[in-house]
Amino acid sequence: MITIKVAKTGPLIISPEESAQVTIVDADGNPVPFNKPGKPLKLCRCGASTEKPFCDGTHTRIGFLAAEAAQRQADAKSGD
Repeated sequence: MITIKVAKTGPLIISPEESAQVTIVDADGNPVPFNKPGKPLKLCRCGASTEKPFCDGTHTRIGFLAAEAAQRQADAKSGD
């Protein structure tokens, strides 16, 4: 079984050991190469990466909040 870790305010992460078992395909079914052996596979969740579907760290520069974190923040503000 492959485990996908959801970073609190970042990408979806698959360990280096398990990433070799993953095949990513584009909307047309063409394989998307992942050429970083020994590195974790990090998939973008913020939508702003210039290396989609891979994470390039842009989420840290744009202040991305995952849906669950954004909802908690909105709930906290509405309670003021």
